[in-house]
Amino acid sequence: MPLDRKFATRASRMKASEIRELLKLLDQPGIISFAGGIPDPALFPAEAFAEAFANVLDPAHQAQALQYSVSEGYHPLRRWIVAEMARIGVDCDIDNVLITSGSQQALDYLGKLFLSPGDTALIGWPTYLGALAAFNAYEPRYDQLSINANRPASDYQAAAQQAGGQVKFAYLSADFANPTGETVDRRGREALIDLADELDCAVIEDAAYQSLRYDGEAVPPILALEIARKGSIEECRTVYCGSFSKTLAPGLRVGWAVAAKPVIAQMVLLKQAADLHSSTINQMAITRVAEEHFDTHIPKLRAVYQRRRDAMLDALSRHMPNGVQWTKPEGGMFIWVTLPAGMDGAALLARSLDTEKVAFVPGQAFFADGSGANTIRLSFSCSDEPTINEGIRRLGEIVRTG
Repeated sequence: MPLDRKFATRASRMKASEIRELLKLLDQPGIISFAGGIPDPALFPAEAFAEAFANVLDPAHQAQALQYSVSEGYHPLRRWIVAEMARIGVDCDIDNVLITSGSQQALDYLGKLFLSPGDTALIGWPTYLGALAAFNAYEPRYDQLSINANRPASDYQAAAQQAGGQVKFAYLSADFANPTGETVDRRGREALIDLADELDCAVIEDAAYQSLRYDGEAVPPILALEIARKGSIEECRTVYCGSFSKTLAPGLRVGWAVAAKPVIAQMVLLKQAADLHSSTINQMAITRVAEEHFDTHIPKLRAVYQRRRDAMLDALSRHMPNGVQWTKPEGGMFIWVTLPAGMDGAALLARSLDTEKVAFVPGQAFFADGSGANTIRLSFSCSDEPTINEGIRRLGEIVRTG
């Protein structure tokens, strides 16, 4: 008997990532790819990591580096994160920090921790595809998070109860969101805290791009604003999810969660059951690189990515026909394009790959309800300025011809 007949009901909600599939195109010759939201490998601090791994594998450290470790994470790394969080207004201590295998693992744990089948998760329309993938397995209902639309908490509550569950959390990336590149202003962040208090639900703050601001005034994290309001992280309902993937290197799979201690303690139990702990050697290496190079490396990233963002915005203004709109992000890696009504992003991708060899991500995958067919996501992180201009020129021709 085929074993797929025995799969749990949650398996039917697990779907292949369109982005993971599109990343395979990067190996094909002649493709200009604006698809993967990935950092440019040419910008990795590779020499710093080579030195760090050599150090942690020397006789004085190799036994610790290659051994099992505690589930909470490597103590010096957690201590560095405490100091880094303090710099952005989050006063916490080491027991408020859990090291995870990228922030993606934190999202999976939080879905598992909060969601029972039929519960409601409030998310953006659109939202990060990886968050949908993480939450889908726990069989939630999704509702559109509309911070600035003056939708009352009672409306969210009534809809959740009618579906047979409760509102358990609001999820968002407040800075340079994937996929839109948009940032929630301070007023919106304060309004979200008010809403979460009224709903008595958690807030999951996905801060993967928080360090990649190119212009505009920085806005305090939601968790920082909540601590300022309530006096202590232990009184807060926000869970902050950070990552080294967009700043140092994604291949090491090191991220973190910061929250009130009871939340972190429960997430530690989930980690013990899932993978015991994140890679010890990777944590030790990334600690050395963060301590010695983070503050000088980030400005270099910002300078390169800002030039590429500016090049893409300029190319869009010169090559896109009337009726096409796009966001103007202050940071991150993405620009969100809205095509004329009736145009389909997936069909456009098929034509683009066939005739112009330009890849991007159709926007529909980022909508929980399958809407947004006339949207696409463009990433500028991995292409130089001339390539960006040529790729957008080709894409503009495709859009112009319908």
